[in-house]
Amino acid sequence: MAKVFTDGDSSSSSTVVHIIYYTEKPVGEDLEAFHLCTLASVLSCDDAAKKALIYSYKIAASGFSAKLAVE
Repeated sequence: MAKVFTDGDSSSSSTVVHIIYYTEKPVGEDLEAFHLCTLASVLSCDDAAKKALIYSYKIAASGFSAKLAVE
């Protein structure tokens, strides 16, 4: 399960930073690859996921931050 946190006022920008936090770490997977796969499934493109990813959290928690366009 993942929780999503948003930073910023979406009305003043065309992109907003989102932080996605997983309540459980996936076992036996490279976390950054897992985060990119999750993001790519939303954006429908591996390249877009790589460009949107800001940071992959891997040590104390599992999650990532990404800059996404407001729709």
